[in-house]
Amino acid sequence: AYGYTAFDYGFLLRVMEETPWLGALNEYLSRRSYLAGFSLTQADVEVFSRLRGPPPCQYPHALRWYRHVATLRQELQATGKRVQPPWSPPPRTEVPKLYLYNSLTRTKEEFIPQNGRKVLWYCCGPTVYDASHMGHARSYISFDILRRILKNYFKYDVLYCMNITDIDDKIIKRARQNYLLEQYKEKKPSPTQILQDVLTARKPFLAKLAETTDPDKKQMLERLHVAVSTALEPLQGAVQGDAEGAVLEGHLLVEESKDLLSDWLDSQFGSQVTENSIFSTLPKYWEGEYHKDMAALNVLPPDVLTRVSEYVPEIVDFVKKIVENGYGYVSNGSVYFDTAKFDAGDKHSYAKLVPEAVGDQKALHEGEGDLSISADRLSEKRSPIDFALWKASKPGEPSWDSPWGKGRPGWHIECSAMAGSILGESMDIHGGGFDLRFPHHDNELAQSEAHFENDHWVRYFLHTGHLTIAGCKMSKSLKNFITIKDALAKHTARQLRLAFLMHSWKDTLDYSSNTMESAIQYEKFLNEFFLNVKDILRAPTDITGQFERWEEAEMELNRSFYNQKAAVHAALRDNIDTRTALEELRVLVSQSNAYIAGRKNAKLAPNRMLLQSIALYLTDLLKTFGAIEGAEPIGFPVGTNGQNVDLESTVMPYLKVLSDFREGVRKIAREQKVTEVLSLCDMVRDETLPELGVRLEDHEGLPTVVKLVDRETLLKEKEEKKKVRADSSYICQDRSMAKLAKMKIPPSEMFRSETDKYSTFDETGFPTHDADGKEISKGQTKKLRKLYEAQEKLYKEYLDSMQNGS
Repeated sequence: AYGYTAFDYGFLLRVMEETPWLGALNEYLSRRSYLAGFSLTQADVEVFSRLRGPPPCQYPHALRWYRHVATLRQELQATGKRVQPPWSPPPRTEVPKLYLYNSLTRTKEEFIPQNGRKVLWYCCGPTVYDASHMGHARSYISFDILRRILKNYFKYDVLYCMNITDIDDKIIKRARQNYLLEQYKEKKPSPTQILQDVLTARKPFLAKLAETTDPDKKQMLERLHVAVSTALEPLQGAVQGDAEGAVLEGHLLVEESKDLLSDWLDSQFGSQVTENSIFSTLPKYWEGEYHKDMAALNVLPPDVLTRVSEYVPEIVDFVKKIVENGYGYVSNGSVYFDTAKFDAGDKHSYAKLVPEAVGDQKALHEGEGDLSISADRLSEKRSPIDFALWKASKPGEPSWDSPWGKGRPGWHIECSAMAGSILGESMDIHGGGFDLRFPHHDNELAQSEAHFENDHWVRYFLHTGHLTIAGCKMSKSLKNFITIKDALAKHTARQLRLAFLMHSWKDTLDYSSNTMESAIQYEKFLNEFFLNVKDILRAPTDITGQFERWEEAEMELNRSFYNQKAAVHAALRDNIDTRTALEELRVLVSQSNAYIAGRKNAKLAPNRMLLQSIALYLTDLLKTFGAIEGAEPIGFPVGTNGQNVDLESTVMPYLKVLSDFREGVRKIAREQKVTEVLSLCDMVRDETLPELGVRLEDHEGLPTVVKLVDRETLLKEKEEKKKVRADSSYICQDRSMAKLAKMKIPPSEMFRSETDKYSTFDETGFPTHDADGKEISKGQTKKLRKLYEAQEKLYKEYLDSMQNGS
């Protein structure tokens, strides 16, 4: 309450006992000065009226103030001077809250960080053993959007931590297979040897194919079988005689059979791969590719990045603590989590996220990894639902020292130990893909709460929805995926992000041509508005002329502006609903476009300041969403990625000179009827400037609009216009041919071919009876006569044109 120049007396009114009240008043007044010119306020009057007399001497500041006020009141009563009337604040409105969908409750919950505005956030990163695909993009673009909005829109202080999994069963197996296959190629086996090895490798593959029941996986294996069988036949024929051809076919067979050969080589020689560097080279390369992909997608890097290989000591300590707390046990050099012991605890519960999945052996085996589900490994557990915290390394696996012998971390423990090292015993948000809920995230929760002995390791669990490809399930293991690089070859990072923004972050997103076309059209819709506003702002005016009187049209648009901003805010508070937010922005742009069109139709200039405010708001929001990079205040940046030049301010003055000059030339050419010059002006507009990324729009009675647009976009528009013109030409040509064919028919023959309608004709070929032999009515005869006469004219035109040679 201290430090304000006005008398902040609300706290005094809440103190009821006289002695504490006088003490609080005296302390406050010790900070208030009484200089010349002091006048009474309503606060002075109200507090003074509560006193029955001068305060006791032990409250000197209150006593001094009392005497001063009493003197002023006497003077006012003597002079009749008026004082300020009472003032009351407006009714308090409730501050809107942010709600997030929390997987821990499967409902939207009010977001309440544990420590004021500070938000601790951990996100599961990629397991780096292959190219990043659109499934990765689904999670990391979505979380990038959420992170940006929490930080830049809602102004939370976010610490974002993400891991890189560079020790994992998938990585170990892929690294071994790659290494063994390369060694196999370096030995340059003979075509006969290759044939023998592929046939040998095919036997376990066919057995695997026969026992596979999952339809998607079986289809993938069948495609692989067909490809290998197709490549086998030419080599089998070539080894009989054509030595040179056999070598070539052998190379082709190795490429087609690399998956079979890799599996077979790994089963034969995988245990002999012992050099740890072999297992680090692969993830290091793919981590680098992952970061390049994220940068290309405009995904912000994490504040903290942790790699499993750099946190092994912390992981060992984390596991030790779990064992010490009684929730882990050692078995044959491995350490397992005791789910039954944990679940029996008063404040613990196993599988908080997906309790119905407990006992799902397929999911549990996937969580343990391909190298960790052999019969001997599974027999080490007390319960089938227990999971590995630390795995004793087998031959052919990387290893680190531990109290339990040489081994390596389990998958689930990696995130717990690294997140705990950076964020402590409890975090506000944990994020990951929907398919990680069980067993990975449920196991993370259990082991972390077992380590910290709490029940709130994560307050809010956010899971992004699945991604399908044209309605089909996407899976790297099924080789049904699109890499991020492939996606960026077809669409820009902005278009991909807009597609994500147009869908809920927690629901399934279908990556298809329809989805992307919607994003492209939305981008074009926004861009045209930005270009139009830039053109309006470019019109010359003095410093006072930019402030124009508001009429009803401006008032209406401004009301819509504030309504749409409120609607966007409500959408973002509701689980960061960007889909609804973008629809509200579409409404705002449509209303603005209608306002601009109305003003131009009335030959009036639109209000530049109002439109500038709307365009700045849209641009700022799209920057918050990560859909706009760069420092340009309005609209999408123009030019290739990495181009730092502000083209708008650099080249637009020159383009405006060119446009004005061209407009003057067109005016003279129209007056003088010099069509050749007009054609040249059109060529500049339609052919030359689009190649430079410039669009000119000519409007009758209005100045030419100049717009800077990406060259690729303009060239695409140009090709589409050519296609439309070509299609129109074909249609016109078809119509001309049809008309000519009709003109060639003599009127005496036009009805004779319609035997299904008419049976009798007169000498001129005019029908007199219908197909049933009945005489044609007078009304029908009248209609047919009009058609007959029209054909007579057409036929005469045809004969005349033939005589004239046209």
